[in-house]
Amino acid sequence: MTERIEHSAVVPAALAGERLDQAAAQLFPDYSRSRLQGWIRDGGLLLDGASARPRDKVVEGAVLSIATEAEAAVGWAPQAIDLDIVFEDDDILVLDKPAGLVVHPAAGHADGTLVNALLAHAPQMELLPRGGIVHRLDRETSGIMVAAKTLAAHHHLVDQLQARTVKREYAAVCVGALTGGGTVEAPIGRHPRQRKKMAVVAGGKPAITHYRIAQRFGHYTHIAVNLETGRTHQIRVHMAHRRYPLVGDPVYGGRLRLPPGASPLLTDTLRGFSRQALHARVLGLVHPRSGETLSFECPLPADLQHLLDVLASEDPAAGHA
Repeated sequence: MTERIEHSAVVPAALAGERLDQAAAQLFPDYSRSRLQGWIRDGGLLLDGASARPRDKVVEGAVLSIATEAEAAVGWAPQAIDLDIVFEDDDILVLDKPAGLVVHPAAGHADGTLVNALLAHAPQMELLPRGGIVHRLDRETSGIMVAAKTLAAHHHLVDQLQARTVKREYAAVCVGALTGGGTVEAPIGRHPRQRKKMAVVAGGKPAITHYRIAQRFGHYTHIAVNLETGRTHQIRVHMAHRRYPLVGDPVYGGRLRLPPGASPLLTDTLRGFSRQALHARVLGLVHPRSGETLSFECPLPADLQHLLDVLASEDPAAGHA
């Protein structure tokens, strides 16, 4: 799939003397610098109607013009996979991702992913970086996500994420009885010995997680978690770092330990809960085109709600915070 792209802009005094590729990046911020450089080299981006080199200098009043075809940014195949769409317009798509669905094709998951489904639903998304995905959820984490349907929307959403203005609230169930909410501010990077895992490490990327108690049980706690940053496995790593790992987490939770006096129902429920008890419940953002503040909420999935119901039935003193 291709899309015809035509734009023009006049070089202002502030950019006079800059390299052509640097000026183009300022004047056409919806496109990456590498893509603009490619268009300069193949004649898709002209300087005063003529071909130029990326390193050529521009002068005030010069006209930069783009007239080219945008090729697919990804090579993944569309696949007809059902999507639970919460909201959609010409710019964005908000959906409720089920646990078990991988977001991007990767080693071991060449297809059958969320991106494959999105490309079948909206073929123009193949023109976008990462197929329109601007943030991700782990395979076994359920809940709300947003994807961009245009390049302008993609850049706008990425900017919001980098500015930390996107609201993301998760529901989680952790092992252990928390006495109060708190904040974990600890850098996250690759585990020094187990490279498939993340860990709190010196020199890692800054990571901040806020949590508050939603419901207390005897040996477990239902928490609401807000992300200030979005590192890989952030909630799972931070709560395990605090020694309150998420129920069912196969990577950071350690072996299953049943509480004293656990009933057969609780035992079966915990043993059968084979994914991390984590659900992206709320997403708040500014619409890329209208500027309207939007908020979306996904109810808890059946497996997580059942876990909470069983925990409550086991603990008559259980109460909401």
